[in-house]
Amino acid sequence: MVEVAAGNDETAFAIQELLAARCAIASADRTTREPGEPGVRLRCFLDLRQEPDS
Repeated sequence: MVEVAAGNDETAFAIQELLAARCAIASADRTTREPGEPGVRLRCFLDLRQEPDS
C-alpha cells in the first residue's frame, strides 16, 4: 500500500498515474481529507512484481 499526501486532488491523482506507469496498481477513485489538516491523501495498492496491464 502507498499513501500519497498532496496539496490537492489533481496532484494526488497525477502521482497515482506515475506509479501506474511503472507497476501494477489497484487505483483509488477518491481522496480523503482530515478536518483541520491541509491537503489530501490517496491510498492505492501496488504490486511491484507485475508489469502494468498484466
